[in-house]
Amino acid sequence: MKKNSFYITTTLPYVNAPLHLGHATEIIRADTIARFKKIQGFDVFFNTGTDEHGQKIYESAEKAGKGVKEYVDYYADLYKRTLERFGVLSDVHYIRTTDENHTKAAKEFWARCKDKGFIYKKNYQAKYCVGCEEEKTESELVDGKCPEHDRVPDLINEENYFFKFSAFTDKLENFYKENSDFIVPNYRMNEMREFIKHGLNDFSISRLKSKMSWGIDVPGDEDHVMYVWFDALTNYISTLGWPDKTPLLMEEGVGGGNSKNHHLALKGSPPQQGGEESLFSKYWINGNPTQYCGKNNTRFQGLMWQAMLLAVDLPLTHQIIVDGFILGEGGIKMSKTLGNTIDPLDLIQEYGTDGLRYFVLRDFHSFEDTAVSKDRLKESYNANLANGLGNLTSRILTLSEKYLDNGIKETKFSIPQVNDFLNTFDIQLAMKVIFDLINDLDKQIQKTEPFKVIKVNEEEGKKLIKSHVKQLLTIAKSLAPFLPETSEKIVELIKQNKKPEKPLFLRKE
Repeated sequence: MKKNSFYITTTLPYVNAPLHLGHATEIIRADTIARFKKIQGFDVFFNTGTDEHGQKIYESAEKAGKGVKEYVDYYADLYKRTLERFGVLSDVHYIRTTDENHTKAAKEFWARCKDKGFIYKKNYQAKYCVGCEEEKTESELVDGKCPEHDRVPDLINEENYFFKFSAFTDKLENFYKENSDFIVPNYRMNEMREFIKHGLNDFSISRLKSKMSWGIDVPGDEDHVMYVWFDALTNYISTLGWPDKTPLLMEEGVGGGNSKNHHLALKGSPPQQGGEESLFSKYWINGNPTQYCGKNNTRFQGLMWQAMLLAVDLPLTHQIIVDGFILGEGGIKMSKTLGNTIDPLDLIQEYGTDGLRYFVLRDFHSFEDTAVSKDRLKESYNANLANGLGNLTSRILTLSEKYLDNGIKETKFSIPQVNDFLNTFDIQLAMKVIFDLINDLDKQIQKTEPFKVIKVNEEEGKKLIKSHVKQLLTIAKSLAPFLPETSEKIVELIKQNKKPEKPLFLRKE
């Protein structure tokens, strides 16, 4: 029986610094959905990678005293190794925007847009924040500076290529009307509707190579390179091998290209080949493509990228899931200057991979901003993992090993409410359901006291213990998309009918 296809992708972080807690949140959430879909029987394509072009990267390499290619290679390798520490699926597809196949795809996309009449040249005057890699209006500046990067924007006055964003106002407005769940949560959808109402302005999609050489050359014009956003957004389809072996959805004679899909899996496994059905057809056209992004990227993902797809007659994204920001204690945006940042690798060092995943999936709101502190995370870890799931597992399996002859081999482990929340991407509420079950099971043991019952009624005591083990197995299997290492450990202990030799989660003092 043929599996349904499911495609999910993160945005691509710039390779100018190690991954921060916000990156970890987006990546781990996307990984959780990918694992959930696999368990449901979907054929999943999970995409992530690195954005490696633009002025920000160029300046960062200069400050580091390294060549740009050397610089991006270092951070791309660091990104891959960090993904492994986040517990991401080993068959994740990893794309770099400096890959040869991506470069060819971006040029092909540009050529098709231009052939359709949606790219033109004009003089460009703007205040441009290199840190944000976007134009800034006066209302977005504070004391003449970008508040995000405390930097005076560069003044750009040059001839650039522009994309006719304004030409898609009606189509995007109608699309939003007809697809009410296109962006999750719904209020982010409403923000984009309001943005459309205020009018879509054509945006610059090139830079003069003489001023900024680190980018993909504009086809047919060696004096310009592509604007980083235009280049980077095409990764969502270049990772699928587009346009190779892709049925043209436009008139014959446009396009072409001969790139090869060579995206790397983390463990070095070979990429899936097209066969009779191309990866693009399988996962983009027929696979409900789903994109995760931060709330500051919603306009780029939900409007600009969709207009670009319309320009070349390609299917639009199926759904976009928008994360809130991770804030420091007191709701203040995390900043190295303020010293309130939390490094996800430090959390892994202290709490393990599943500890980090627990924080991201259980403690952080699925869609809104979340204020976090190290003290709050430690308190949650001790209460719900060390004293909660860890102690519960030890108590139940100690009784099982002592009084039952065999472990529990089979159980119906699907929890419909968890599936419902995951299908709507509300991961925090899905985790709440599971941890409510953990608390309920702990209360059952306190109430039924099987350790006392078995001493006076062996049959009834064994029945109680077996019931508790089955419930623990249901909980363990339901945790597979969220805390895969922990899930596997508990399932294996139940099969072997053994108590843990050491605590699953060491309490932190």
